[in-house]
Amino acid sequence: MTRHPAATVGLFVVTALAEIAGCSLASLWLRQAAPRWVLVPAAVSLAVFAWLLTLHPTAAGRVYAAYGGIDVATAVVWLWLIDGVRPDRWDLLGATVTVLGMAISFFGPRG
Repeated sequence: MTRHPAATVGLFVVTALAEIAGCSLASLWLRQAAPRWVLVPAAVSLAVFAWLLTLHPTAAGRVYAAYGGIDVATAVVWLWLIDGVRPDRWDLLGATVTVLGMAISFFGPRG
């Protein structure tokens, strides 16, 4: 099954949001003394993250490698919108480089 590149990237973004949300909730509990109940949505979010990674119809190694690029870019957006920290030029350059690497790896022609 072949997906449109935009659909593939969209799925990676949703996957990254699930991972980052789950990890952020766990971090709130560990570092900021949030109540224990935040671990429930954290666990659900991380389970959704793992399930979403299985929806890509290609080799798992390629999926994880490509996902990493989108994860970095999504984390930079999260840094800005959720954490309230404006990314600097190095954050933006790093995210751009990882997304370009992801695109080469995932969408490059195969023999």
